Amino acid sequence: MTNDERDGLIEAAATAWRPRSTGGAVRGHPAWHDLDESGREESFERARVQRSLEAALDPDGLSTTARAVLARITRR
Repeated sequence: MTNDERDGLIEAAATAWRPRSTGGAVRGHPAWHDLDESGREESFERARVQRSLEAALDPDGLSTTARAVLARITRR
């Protein structure tokens, strides 16, 4: 795997998007499974920083993940 491919996987796994099963259960990002332990750690750290930045910029102090969770809860 090239460095560009690895970085792409890390970035993809760090996003807030997650696939869902046909029943609606949230699943792990496919890129997560293609990373080794150090890649997963780097992706986790990148996601942590991104969520903090998103929350800092949001008027309500919420990250994209928090908004997605709240949207699912309030729909029910």
